[in-house]
Amino acid sequence: MKNPLVCALFVVFGFFFSGALWAYPMGPDIDPERLLQDKYPTWQIDHSSDPYPLWTLSKNGEVKAYAFATDPIVKIPAYSGKPVDMLVVMAPDGKFLWTRVLDHNEPILLVGIPEEALTDFVDEYQNMSVTDRIRVGSGEREGMISVDSVTGATVTVMVVNQALMRAARTVAKQHNIAGLSDTSAMEASLNMEFMQTASWETLTGDGSIRRLNLNRGDIDDAFKGTAAEGVDDASAEQREEPFIDLFYTPLNAPAIGRNLLGDDQYDWLMGELKEGDQAIAVMANGRYSFKGNGYVRGGIFDRVQLLQEGRIISFHDLDYYRLSDVFIEGFPGYKEMAIFIARAEGEFNPAEHWQLELLVRRQIGALQSEFVSFYGDYLMPDAYRIVPEPVIDELESEPLWVSVWKEKAFQSSVLVFGLVVLSLILFFQDLLVQRPRFLKILRTGFLIYTVCFIGWYALGQLSIVNVFTFIYSLLGDFRWDTFLLDPTIFILWCFVAMSLLLWGRGVYCGWLCPFGAMQELINELGRKLGVKQWELPFVVHERLWAIKYLILLGLFGISLESMANAERFAEVEPFKTAVMLKFAREWGFVLYAASWLVVSLFTRKVFCRYVCPLGAALSVPARHRIFDWLKRRPQCGRPCQLCANECEIQAIHPNGEINMSECHHCLDCQVTYFDQEKCPPLILKNRKKKKKESIAEEIPVTQV
Repeated sequence: MKNPLVCALFVVFGFFFSGALWAYPMGPDIDPERLLQDKYPTWQIDHSSDPYPLWTLSKNGEVKAYAFATDPIVKIPAYSGKPVDMLVVMAPDGKFLWTRVLDHNEPILLVGIPEEALTDFVDEYQNMSVTDRIRVGSGEREGMISVDSVTGATVTVMVVNQALMRAARTVAKQHNIAGLSDTSAMEASLNMEFMQTASWETLTGDGSIRRLNLNRGDIDDAFKGTAAEGVDDASAEQREEPFIDLFYTPLNAPAIGRNLLGDDQYDWLMGELKEGDQAIAVMANGRYSFKGNGYVRGGIFDRVQLLQEGRIISFHDLDYYRLSDVFIEGFPGYKEMAIFIARAEGEFNPAEHWQLELLVRRQIGALQSEFVSFYGDYLMPDAYRIVPEPVIDELESEPLWVSVWKEKAFQSSVLVFGLVVLSLILFFQDLLVQRPRFLKILRTGFLIYTVCFIGWYALGQLSIVNVFTFIYSLLGDFRWDTFLLDPTIFILWCFVAMSLLLWGRGVYCGWLCPFGAMQELINELGRKLGVKQWELPFVVHERLWAIKYLILLGLFGISLESMANAERFAEVEPFKTAVMLKFAREWGFVLYAASWLVVSLFTRKVFCRYVCPLGAALSVPARHRIFDWLKRRPQCGRPCQLCANECEIQAIHPNGEINMSECHHCLDCQVTYFDQEKCPPLILKNRKKKKKESIAEEIPVTQV
């Protein structure tokens, strides 16, 4: 292979297969019983499967422990929408002897966070007890044990905590471990027959509605002694400023729910709940949102949860309803209101003493944060309570995207502004290309904006995985709120859909792709430094286009069998390494991504031209675009080859035709098209015009 560019392509793919895919071992399924045999070789292991798989470990006739997998007992969806399955070994006194992750589908652990981080987190539960009150986050709280979170995977580990503790308590109750028993019922339940009209003042006065009021000074004091001390502290004058003024109350009790919601809304809410579900209203004013901005698909709200008898009840995405109208007399109004559902599986009883926990987070680095918690107690007035009837039901969830958009209003606004600017560039391109120096500065500035803001700040790098997810969602259970959870990605895809319809693939690939912009800026730097540029003969270049379509078909075929495997092989896109994780990753991934950028010094956007499966996917619908705004002349390609030779991604055929499936809409050919001193047909036309004018001047004029 004489051409150095072809050699470079083989070298980069070598890096990919030798340095990147090694990070994804695809071993056989883990057998829990084999793990137990290896861990406790001298113990007898007996297996039962009613009502769920359980292994009894004994020695010399004495039961030493019970082992169980969490997934068959409690199915709590994590970030991926699927549970994290763990093997737990628990002693008869309730102590956790051993914990092990069996299976997970968490994409966050497939894109940079080492899987060992989850394993280490689960290991923290060893020597803790099923009766312990365990919470995720730093800082000790009275009566509770804190376990450190995994930076960047907070939702995952919070779900792991719930799944492990709930499954352990279920087993403990069945086998009377640590004083827990199925017969230990709650002492009170709601009196659904009691109802009397009441005002806001009445319900807040008798304790039916409770308040948690915090100012900025309270928050600063709570963070003292932590790594976040001094971060965003209030001045002396600001310490009394309100941080959050929060009210909370259970809604199932008619004397509370009907007064707050009105009969129609209360009846609707009760109709939405399943047996054993409990609704909690939370309302607040202040600078801090109790709903937060860390919400993800299949995840949980990480700022508010309930505590009762050592249990932690967190709210998943389907556990939320918007609270818009409150009809009670004297209601003061609050800017943030919500209804959360404590599902029956959590065994939450609002008629017994419980607490609402508000978690406040401070960012202390690019990926690190510190948590502190504040607690509000609740005990329902006696008139609303009777002897309880314990219930059990399954867990459900529902997303909230509105608060995410509110929290990300700034980056969404900047992104929309950038897209408006790009739209103006496209609509007025004929004027801009006649000012090449200004257009060059404008385009370079926009590419820097794409890399720094869209890519590294807003994490707005689209991927072929997004395309597969959308397709399978259309074929299955499509829900808009699933895609609305990430405002940046949603806005970008909306604009890409519009630009595909109007102009084709080139608008995204040439202007909005952070990795593509990164390559182009590096190539521009190489040209300014005098780096020799490599180009392939057009006949070879044209055949190499097929590579990205073959990669697309391969990934699509893999996705039909397993989206998890498709995500692994989608690492052929170096986007996650270079953009999402800013190269903070294992050496194989960094070497692979960096190789493409190094190659970009010598030729323009090699990855985009030959390998990118996302570009291949976008080029398919782009064939049905409405407009062809890139102008051509009859002489283009016959005989003029200037634009074809100058096109730095070789998207112009020798016959002068622009291949819009490969064009990145850089507008360089349009600059030449309008250049009176560069475009050969224009130069020839101007010469003929001048010649005619000179001949006309030479003809003598005779006075008649």
